[in-house]
Amino acid sequence: MSIRKKISIWLGMRLLNLTYTAAGHGRRAMSWRAPNNGPTSAITGDLGTLINRSRAALRNDPWASAGISKLVANIVGTGIKPKSDAVNDEFRKELQQLFLDWTDESDADGTLDFYGQQSLAARAMLEAGECFVRLRPRLPEDGLSVPLQIQVLEAEFVPWGYNDQLANGHTIRAGIEFNKIGKRVAYWMHKAHPVEQFSIETADLHRVPASEVLHLYEPLRPGQLRGQPVLASVLLRMFQLDKFDDATLLRQEIANLFAGFITKPHPDQERVDPLTGRPIQTNFENIPMVAMEPGTMQELAPGEEVTFSTPPGSPAGYPDFMRQQLMASAAGMGLPFELLSGDMKGVSDRALRVVLNEFRRRIQQIQHNQIVFQICRPVWNRWLDLAVLSGSIDAPNYAKNKAQYKRVKWIPHGWAYTHPVQDVQAQSLAVKNGFKSRSEVVSEQGYDSEQIDDEIAADNRRADELNLQYDSDLRHSLQQKQPQGTRDDGQTQ
Repeated sequence: MSIRKKISIWLGMRLLNLTYTAAGHGRRAMSWRAPNNGPTSAITGDLGTLINRSRAALRNDPWASAGISKLVANIVGTGIKPKSDAVNDEFRKELQQLFLDWTDESDADGTLDFYGQQSLAARAMLEAGECFVRLRPRLPEDGLSVPLQIQVLEAEFVPWGYNDQLANGHTIRAGIEFNKIGKRVAYWMHKAHPVEQFSIETADLHRVPASEVLHLYEPLRPGQLRGQPVLASVLLRMFQLDKFDDATLLRQEIANLFAGFITKPHPDQERVDPLTGRPIQTNFENIPMVAMEPGTMQELAPGEEVTFSTPPGSPAGYPDFMRQQLMASAAGMGLPFELLSGDMKGVSDRALRVVLNEFRRRIQQIQHNQIVFQICRPVWNRWLDLAVLSGSIDAPNYAKNKAQYKRVKWIPHGWAYTHPVQDVQAQSLAVKNGFKSRSEVVSEQGYDSEQIDDEIAADNRRADELNLQYDSDLRHSLQQKQPQGTRDDGQTQ
């Protein structure tokens, strides 16, 4: 492209930018710094500082800690669980039971079950912007129900500052190796946590194939290779707010240390307590201190006066200021202010439902786009492959029908009803009118419809064996409504 053409394009873009006030260069925009960075370079330059400050905030700031904990609780809850959609009923039940057995063995560190690892990974993603999950195949003699374990690793295991051009034409960007067509083929990882190891040299790195690593993060721009902490946009605000709140508390504490002050007309006179006649006790700076107790009557010497302390109150508008700043912090975290603070003042049931619906839509986005797609599905696929290869489960013609065997639906922890009676009635009407299936209603509550059916059938058998009748058993209630002399099929006897 010629220089004249480049200048023409640049001038054209400048003229277009002038049509937007925010792109102007007047007095109001002089201090507006907006660097032009790519989706990855904008993050990796200061990513270490962002992560460290995010973790410091979670350790020391109660609002940051509460916000992240509540986000994790809503994203994962007690776990996002699989429901196999395999066609064969017997195979499906056997598969579900095998996976349930394996969840207790999944952690390579032996600390959590699979659903606890989901919570750990989600927290690491929110805290540092990302985390990595390594798939660890095991030997048959390890005694696992399926020879596979997974390990959750923090973001520092893959150095974001490692960039290189390899001899085979592959490129390493932010610690991730890409082939010639831009596909991820490997991750360059430390053997141990670099901060715990006190070493960040690239000689410690080793290449791990991408097929053995899962990368959990939320890309906010096309082409973004690494994640950013969820607190990134509010870290400075929360830090300053915490200092302001602490300074206000310290101010009140200092102001209330003194109950009053005694003024003496003759400072050179011997300091004697007029009540006891003994020398007045002083502190390390030779300042007399008078103890105050309930019901004390203090006699003063001639000329002495007492001025009682009047500690200043909280700054004007302090509660409103804190509320406004916390609302901004909650918005930056993607969490409703009411959930972060527990302050429901002035919030009606109708307004709360709107807030919760909007919040839950965002949570569902993270559940399906990050937790399910980036972790749960790859783990399920690898787990099923190893389950079949190890003989833990029998799947005829598995190599030819992988797609049929691997079909699965991941069910998140259900939401609690806002209005239990009204919500259940609405779900019942939706099923009766064919707007949704009963299985979908059960899934929305975080349960497996087949498991519910098996439990109902077992309850009915046990009730029949013990000759028990409950109002909830529709079989008996329908029989009671039938007119006498009528059979179950509706015909007259």
